[in-house]
Order: sequence, then C-alpha cells, then structure tokens
Amino acid sequence: MKSEIDIANWKRREHFEVFNNFDEPLFGITVRVECSAAYKKAKEYGYSFSNYYLYLSLKTANEIEEFRCRIEGDKVVCHDSVGAGPTIFRENETYGCGYMPYNKDITEFMKQATAEVERVKAERGLKFPYPGEDIIHYSTLPWADFTAVNHARNFSSARSIPKITFGKITREGDKMWLPVDIHASHALMDGFHVGKFFERFQELLSRM
Repeated sequence: MKSEIDIANWKRREHFEVFNNFDEPLFGITVRVECSAAYKKAKEYGYSFSNYYLYLSLKTANEIEEFRCRIEGDKVVCHDSVGAGPTIFRENETYGCGYMPYNKDITEFMKQATAEVERVKAERGLKFPYPGEDIIHYSTLPWADFTAVNHARNFSSARSIPKITFGKITREGDKMWLPVDIHASHALMDGFHVGKFFERFQELLSRM
C-alpha cells in the first residue's frame, strides 16, 4: 500500500521542486560501520552474515519515512514498506538480481532470502524479478574497501529509488568494519536523513 503526499503543504515542497529538476538528483554518502557484534550474532543463529546485515539495513530503511518515498510523475508517494533488490554474485563471475520483500519476522525473512539467493545463482543472464519502485536497490562489492561509489544510471527511470552498496569487510584488532554507500534522491531527503539511517543501522549492528 502507498499514500500520496500533499506536496502543496509538504515541509519539503521547495526542496523537492528544486532538486527534482536536476539532471542528477542523487547524492551519495559513504560511511564505515562497525559490525563485529552483528557477525557474532549471525553466526550464533546460523544466518548468512551478508543476509543478516542486509536485513538490518532494510529494517532501518523501513523505519525512516523518507526511504519509503518515491516520485511518480508529478506526485510523491510514501509506501507502507519497501523490499530489497540485491545483486547476487554467481560462480561464473556474473551476477543476477533478486527480490526480497521486507518481513519484520527475521526468521521468515532469512528463509525467503536464502531461497532467493539460491534461485538467482541457479539461473543465467540478467533479469529483474520485481518491477515496482517500493524497493531499495542493493549492490555488494566484497573485493574492495571503498571510500566512495558511483553508479551506472538510466536517467529516464527509477530516479527516486535509493541505492545501498556494501563493500569489503576489514579487521582492525577485534573490530570488523564494513563500508556502506547510500545514494538517494535529494528531492526526497537530505544528509540529515542519511545520517539518521547510519546512526540507527550502527545501533542495530551493535546489539548483542
């Protein structure tokens, strides 16, 4: 489900009108998050660690309204929830795209995520299993401890879907660090909202 935002009375009306006309409305921020506690917890429960931090990031995004907002023509809508559309690497050195709906029940989400990873790894080519925009596009670059990311862009479509990219986990003593990049539409959110995301994401990652 989704609801339309009354742009005329929206506190972000002027910001929306300015940035929605930009050729490139996305802005990006990269932050390293500490994830050693989350790694231990994932192993304790038998979860794939990559699926576990994907779940925590999706939970975070669903808690922040701006990450659920999308631009549809001349309208802005807010979805009740958004799912994950991750890239999934294959043994033949290609990747496919999956879709994982958000589920507050982590056990159910993990079952769905595990099955979806297996499904995408077994197929060939590049298919997009979910056509809706109530989604967040995820990528993983586990080979690089990056400090910034840029994306291939189709400027005519999906201009308001956030993109979240995970990088290579590195160790410093007993701490584990994960680089995370967020690209989001400046017409819908600002650095404040991305900052809220990272603060909450780090909180969830640090829970024992």
